[in-house]
Amino acid sequence: MLEWMLAHWTEILGFVTGALCVWFAATRNIWTFPIGLASNVVFFEVFFQAQLYADAGLQVVYFGLGIAGWIGWVRGRAIDKKAATERMPRRYIPAIIAVALAATTLLVWVLVTFTDSPTPVPDAATTTVSLVAQFLLNRRWIENWYVWIAVDVAYIALYLYKELLITAALYLIFIALCVHGLRTWRRAPHEVVAREKESRVV
Repeated sequence: MLEWMLAHWTEILGFVTGALCVWFAATRNIWTFPIGLASNVVFFEVFFQAQLYADAGLQVVYFGLGIAGWIGWVRGRAIDKKAATERMPRRYIPAIIAVALAATTLLVWVLVTFTDSPTPVPDAATTTVSLVAQFLLNRRWIENWYVWIAVDVAYIALYLYKELLITAALYLIFIALCVHGLRTWRRAPHEVVAREKESRVV
């Protein structure tokens, strides 16, 4: 058992930090961002070794988005001092879909042309949709959870194919946490409390 854990320690660490990150996001807790940044570093190594180059690059983008989201959540607290939630304006939907399709097409071309990726289409598609979900999460839009659930289902199939069993199990837990997050965010206060002298980030 110990030998197995030592051989898969990066996946195990990713499992723990990833689960904590999603749990904190589901409960509207700002600690989702520092834990998420740590998870990005770990999963960069996991995915790069598995030749999931788009997913590895996604962790770098996530890192930058995590910092931006951290700042945004500090400024968007609700009356209960957690992140205030909002509904996504419908006018954004066509633009988001168009950008996701274009980005997926471009990323498939990059993976096919410049890497030895054996799974360019699913790698590109899941990466792009994950970025969409992260964008919605950073904006505190409730609909982010629907997108996360959809992409997590696709990720489970991809990780099983790549024999990343621990990571596949983690994403199964992610789906349960996303359902919890959706229910929690629906009941959350939507009013943002003005914080004129906010100096702490956690």
